Amino acid sequence: MRLDRIYTRGGDGGQTSLGDGERVPKFHGRVRAYGGLDEANSAIGVALLHIEDSEVREVLAMAQNDLFDAGADLCRPEGETKKSALRISEHQVATLEQQIDHFNEALSPLTSFVLPGGSPGSAYVHLARAIVRRAERDIAELAGQESINAEALKYVNRLSDLLFVLARYLNARGAADVLWTPGLNR
Repeated sequence: MRLDRIYTRGGDGGQTSLGDGERVPKFHGRVRAYGGLDEANSAIGVALLHIEDSEVREVLAMAQNDLFDAGADLCRPEGETKKSALRISEHQVATLEQQIDHFNEALSPLTSFVLPGGSPGSAYVHLARAIVRRAERDIAELAGQESINAEALKYVNRLSDLLFVLARYLNARGAADVLWTPGLNR
């Protein structure tokens, strides 16, 4: 891939091109779906500024790259035959599950819901998780309207779970989690 020119003026009228060249409105569900992944990727980038743990950093860097794969997957409609489309794979989903299990082993079981916060790194990972959840809703909505790669939706669902576990892990392995106290301020 090579980008010599950043602006094309092609979107000035409110339309953009999908990966197969089809022009759609910028508010199209497919654009919204992969746009949410871009937001999540950016939030992970901010979180990385506040995280020193090299193992967590490595996993988040992997997730950032995979989010670009997921965006590439979603920007090309299913069944497109002109070029071989990049698709999220079962292996990528399984890798997230392995990471969730690995980091979750160090955590004590929850006794309440966790409020976003604790350490700066954890708070930013929670923010990324919330953005991933919104992107997941947009992808699920798109899947109800058009055919998509089911692994992309699974990947985003597992990524939000991984981000939750990592946020707890960054809070002193869960010891510094901020727990919800129901009805605290009644």
